Amino acid sequence: MTSATPTLTHHTEHNKELVLERTFAAPPELVFAAFTQPEHLRQWWGPRGWTLTHCTVDLRPGGRWHYCMKCVDPAQGDFYGMESWGLGIYQEIEAPGRLVYTDYFSDAEGTINEELPTTQSILTFEEVDGQTRVVSRSVYATPEALKTVMDMGMLQGITETWDRLAEYLPGQ
Repeated sequence: MTSATPTLTHHTEHNKELVLERTFAAPPELVFAAFTQPEHLRQWWGPRGWTLTHCTVDLRPGGRWHYCMKCVDPAQGDFYGMESWGLGIYQEIEAPGRLVYTDYFSDAEGTINEELPTTQSILTFEEVDGQTRVVSRSVYATPEALKTVMDMGMLQGITETWDRLAEYLPGQ
């Protein structure tokens, strides 16, 4: 297999959808597993300098993915020691080709933070010449909700997260 596309491509649609795309040097079954199994997610999910301290997955429609990212890099200044909790609730699972879930900011108990934007995440995993093209469509309720997450550094965070996935996959 050749190496993965080195960069994430992105664009917005309708002022409230963020579409991300990247090709990874691994088959769809492995990439799908990396997005849905705690033992994989713990190895790569989160921006550089962050680690998953909590990760549970109940992979079924109506099931939950509950996780906590913690900044463990003192060089990240004010972010060092910070925790960010998330909760995904799955709507569709078509392994290894499609995954749909609603992603919320939450707390340690899984209580949804109503003050922060909700994301409808639609991911497709397509085999292309022995690799996997992942397309992630993140749909927000309003253009302001999309702007909020972009202002929070979401694009840099997901770019670093997917870089970590590209580094992790070859060893699997």
